[in-house]
Amino acid sequence: MTQISRGELKARLISYAQQIGFDSCRTAACAAPTYGTEFREWLREGAHGEMNYMERGEEKRCDPQKVLPGARSIVVLALNYFQGEEVQASEDAKGKIARYARGDDYHQVIESKLDKIDTFLCGFGGQQKCYVDTGPILERDHAAQAGIGWHGKNTMLIDEMLGTWFFLAEILTTLELPPDQPVADRCGTCERCIKACPTGAITAPHRLDARRCISYLTIELKGSIPLELRPLVGDRIFGCDDCLDACPWNRFAQASHETAFAARHSTIGMSLREYLELTDAEFRAVFKNSPIKRIKRRGFLRNVCVALGNAGDVSDIPALERALADEEPLIAEHAEWAIHQIRSRQGTSLRHSEQRSASCTEAVIN
Repeated sequence: MTQISRGELKARLISYAQQIGFDSCRTAACAAPTYGTEFREWLREGAHGEMNYMERGEEKRCDPQKVLPGARSIVVLALNYFQGEEVQASEDAKGKIARYARGDDYHQVIESKLDKIDTFLCGFGGQQKCYVDTGPILERDHAAQAGIGWHGKNTMLIDEMLGTWFFLAEILTTLELPPDQPVADRCGTCERCIKACPTGAITAPHRLDARRCISYLTIELKGSIPLELRPLVGDRIFGCDDCLDACPWNRFAQASHETAFAARHSTIGMSLREYLELTDAEFRAVFKNSPIKRIKRRGFLRNVCVALGNAGDVSDIPALERALADEEPLIAEHAEWAIHQIRSRQGTSLRHSEQRSASCTEAVIN
């Protein structure tokens, strides 16, 4: 076991993290999260929706010592996933997929890097627990405490160089590392993210009702999307970037060097109708090693039906009628809704056309 000063160990850790691809590596003391009380209140309000794992891990999330007894430091890492300017999708590919999900599954990409850092720290006598947004910890609190960024009003973390386009990962360790200082909140009076939310899910600065968030509705929610929210989902079929796109700090964002996050044809080049035709085996093949596979075919095609209901036209009805006969009730239910929406729009359009025609005829006669 190598013996060096804490400061030297931290310097080596930062250098190694950058060497294997991380954009930022900072540390915080392994203490209770800053907003643990607010997190508990959020749970009591039911604003987490059906994310029951939040409640199951409540005590651990509010006390990292219950995750790794004897932990002294938390290493927080950031990995940029921004791919530059918006990739132009094919003309008929109406469905929007959040930027983070357009390439390979970030869990797999980052976990392999964390394994290397775990091995590195073990060489200095450390015992670690590593997580990529799957562990029972309030990662954004620890990241903010470590100075990775500050809490944006949409509850996302903002880094002045990376903007909002980065993944977080955490390593709890029994090694004591010199902590970094938090950075100042630099949002000021800006509320662009709040105003940009299509469903009003950001109910106040730093307050999110997940039950209205499109990312929750299209990913975390396992059942039917509430009727009153379906029109607001628009053509988003996996996640939503609206509050992130609105952030002015993203003007400083640079393209990621991680090629694994580059967009695939399956996430920017397929039409909604093509998605709707996927069998279960085809879905698993198309989205192999993609975060989209997590919601399975039933969840993804549910979202596709809603997008067609909002953005489709009569030419999409035959595909939706086939989906109406799908053996998965969730898909069939949303296909039926989509058909009704399209036909209602068609009827409204025809009535408006007839009214305009009648008005023109009347004008000619007069």
